[in-house]
Amino acid sequence: MTGLYEAEIQEAVKRVVESGWYLQGEANARFEAHYASFIGSKYCVGCANGLDALIWIFRSYIELGVMKPGDEVIVPANTYIATILAITENGLKPVLVDPKEDTLEIDDSKIEALITPKTRAVCIVHLYGRNAYTDKIGSICQKYGLKLIEDNAQAHGCRHTDGRRTGSIGDAAGHSFYPGKNLGALGDGGAVTTKDPELASAIRALANYGSSAKYVFKYTGRNSRLDEIQAAVLDVKLKYLDEDNAQRQQIAKMYYEGISNPYVTLPKRLDDAQNVYHLFPILCSKRDELQVYLKENGVETLIHYPIPPHRQECYAKTAWNMDLNLPVTEQMAAQELSLPIGPTITNDQVQTIIQILNGWRS
Repeated sequence: MTGLYEAEIQEAVKRVVESGWYLQGEANARFEAHYASFIGSKYCVGCANGLDALIWIFRSYIELGVMKPGDEVIVPANTYIATILAITENGLKPVLVDPKEDTLEIDDSKIEALITPKTRAVCIVHLYGRNAYTDKIGSICQKYGLKLIEDNAQAHGCRHTDGRRTGSIGDAAGHSFYPGKNLGALGDGGAVTTKDPELASAIRALANYGSSAKYVFKYTGRNSRLDEIQAAVLDVKLKYLDEDNAQRQQIAKMYYEGISNPYVTLPKRLDDAQNVYHLFPILCSKRDELQVYLKENGVETLIHYPIPPHRQECYAKTAWNMDLNLPVTEQMAAQELSLPIGPTITNDQVQTIIQILNGWRS
């Protein structure tokens, strides 16, 4: 399969190069249609990267009069900073919520108490490839008339318990195709999925200088387009995404069944449909010591993420960032360590990682 996969990518790139059409062409139209169908949304709009995808969602809601600068967006505190950047880029106020300790996803029991007359949306993040949506979140959004926005940058192919794929559950979703993602391009890339035709039209215009017709500019937009080569590559890889995710799930199964170390905590195991394992996080109170030990024994790991957004220097003096109490987020930043996972890792390698990890003592 690997050889065929590579050959298909090479052939797809060759077709684009030989066509002489590198932006807003057939490859984009084809991938957008296929990805919208895969996710379960009517519209897909390609753009330059995942951050832009989220920025355009909030910006479009502002342009359409649904939101205005100063409005509030409820968002998990333990996300990658891009989620927060998209909110503040548009002059909106992030309202941070701690995650649950067992799932590592936004704690839906804490959302309703944070809603004010200025709240306009809840932005959930399917962090690590885990489904973050709950029926309670949906009910809260419906009760208060809030937009539900999904950051699906790490969860391509993931599903909710009712079978819907993440990225089709809310009003709009941002997707990243950074090379390391489950569905990764050969460079930067992103997309928005939505069932809302007005929103899709505004996003497409904003990402094209603000123009929906040549030399006619309705909005003050920017240049944020998915190029034809990346679209062609993504269209090939999309066909294998479920298969690649199944391999990730098999590796995770081995981790869950094999890891047995009193100093290591694993997040709550979800059924496979609800986790496509973009990352496999573990928690350890002596995380840095463990990371050194693993590296010395040939196991590379990463930390996601050592400094949470509210502790970053860029947000140090912002009004929304004063007197926050986010103990679970702080704990995760101090204890999280991501083990190797991906469709190219062999079962023997996974067993070796497990054996080495189980042999560590604080």
